[in-house]
Amino acid sequence: MCMSGVVILHDDMWEMNLLQLISALHLFMCVVRCEDEEDIVDGAEENEGEETKPKIKPGFVPGLAPPKIPEGEKVDFDDIHRKRMEKDLTELQTLIEAHFEKRKKEEEELLNLTDRIEKRRSERAEQMKIRAERERERQNKLNEEKARKEEEEAKKKADDDARKKLILSNLSFTGYKQTQTGTKRQTEREKKRKILNDRRKELNIDHLKEDKLREKAKELWDWMRQLEAEKYELQYKYMKQKYEITVLRNRVSDHQKVSKGSRSKRGLRK
Repeated sequence: MCMSGVVILHDDMWEMNLLQLISALHLFMCVVRCEDEEDIVDGAEENEGEETKPKIKPGFVPGLAPPKIPEGEKVDFDDIHRKRMEKDLTELQTLIEAHFEKRKKEEEELLNLTDRIEKRRSERAEQMKIRAERERERQNKLNEEKARKEEEEAKKKADDDARKKLILSNLSFTGYKQTQTGTKRQTEREKKRKILNDRRKELNIDHLKEDKLREKAKELWDWMRQLEAEKYELQYKYMKQKYEITVLRNRVSDHQKVSKGSRSKRGLRK
């Protein structure tokens, strides 16, 4: 708006100067016309009289005479003046039309420039908004990832501490049992612990992708099924051995009862 105001003010000043120029031009033309009329009258009087030495007017260069008008012809000064005025008016109209055409073109260029600036400003604001949204999402993801890693580290540390405490308690209990049961029981417990440690597998899945996690889950599932099958077989073997031990104990007990009864009968006979 400020630029358009400056352009309008400049155009108004130009129009005022143009009007002043037109007034000065008309005044100058009137002066020229009066001087031409005086020159023409003087020239006519000199042609009618005797040929004498031309008079030199102040302000004119010697040796230059005003143009002579042929005899028998009448000069129409009004027509000359009218033609000059029409010519000046035509030139003035041409200048005015060119001026307004230029002004119209400048206003159109100014409007186009303003539209481009507004459009660019809107696009820039939209780009800044999208960039801020993406930056906010990136920061949220970073914070979530950081919180997840901290939680995993805390959980891992807690598991490590619990494992260390369990190992220490097992070591203490193992030492106590070693002092109580002797070398044989100690050897059996160490074998059992070794077997458990061999079968216990640590999970390291933080770096695995989805397909690898699926394979790992299937592997763990197969391994668990195998352990369940082995557990069932051991339980069955344990129950079978327990049953056999119970049967043997009953047989031994019956045999002892029979032996004791026969002994008592022998004593009575004696």
